[in-house]
Amino acid sequence: MSGPLAGVRVVEMPGLGPTPHACMLLADLGADVIRIRRPGPDLPGPDGIPDADAGLYRSRRTVDADVKDPDDVARIRELIRRADIVVEGFRPGVMERLGLGPEICSDAPQLIYARMTGWGQDGDRAASAGHDINYLAVTGVLEAMGPAGAPPVPPLSLVGDFGGGSMLLVVGVLAALHDRARTGRGQVIDAAMVDGAGLLGALQWSWKAAGRWGSRDQGNLLDGSAPFYATYRCADDKFVAVGALEEKFWRNLIDTLGIGDLPDRWDRAAWPVISAALQARFGSRTRDEWG
Repeated sequence: MSGPLAGVRVVEMPGLGPTPHACMLLADLGADVIRIRRPGPDLPGPDGIPDADAGLYRSRRTVDADVKDPDDVARIRELIRRADIVVEGFRPGVMERLGLGPEICSDAPQLIYARMTGWGQDGDRAASAGHDINYLAVTGVLEAMGPAGAPPVPPLSLVGDFGGGSMLLVVGVLAALHDRARTGRGQVIDAAMVDGAGLLGALQWSWKAAGRWGSRDQGNLLDGSAPFYATYRCADDKFVAVGALEEKFWRNLIDTLGIGDLPDRWDRAAWPVISAALQARFGSRTRDEWG
């Protein structure tokens, strides 16, 4: 396989969500990823379809191995020792109990050992189960999502699992590969979704500190409350997305819609009035007619 990571070998331990997603990205970049899979039929996903996450498993080879079988564990250990990168997403302590923890790096100093957890390797919540929505709630990121007058809206699994999880892990792995080219040594990458989700909220936190981001009941610039950064239902029950932050785009929007005499769009108290005017106009045609 060609790509910037051609020749880099990755061992992917069994895992869900961000672990296969991170390895999918590494494989897409050209790495040779060997996926360790538990023997037997794949467990059905929430919709009852076996291997429902199969879309995340593209572009790599698969080796069946039972981590409860000492012989299989020995095989995995040998694969890891010959690898450049191992990615694991077990709960803290599991890899150590298998004899496959970071101590293996003493026998393979070139190894980049990447760990993916929800809450980190230690702390009060380390051993607790969690999902994307839980990590977002604890960091406060979830509270910022969704318009005024409505509950916070979970952003699929994009922010905690993939944005704050797998993408941050891949950044760490790529940085470690760069450092290894200089030093010849690998390192341990410890990525926690709760940390990554908080990091992705950096812009909102800085706006809040500067007084540009208020409470949920006021509504905020990018949460769907502002009439010029929102979605509108059309006559066919489909939606259009409006992103008109800059003045020239806003002027072009209202000129195209043929709407005049609107209040000052930067007056938050006027947002419901402006939103109602835009909704009435967009609702008069189908989405494709607006397209």
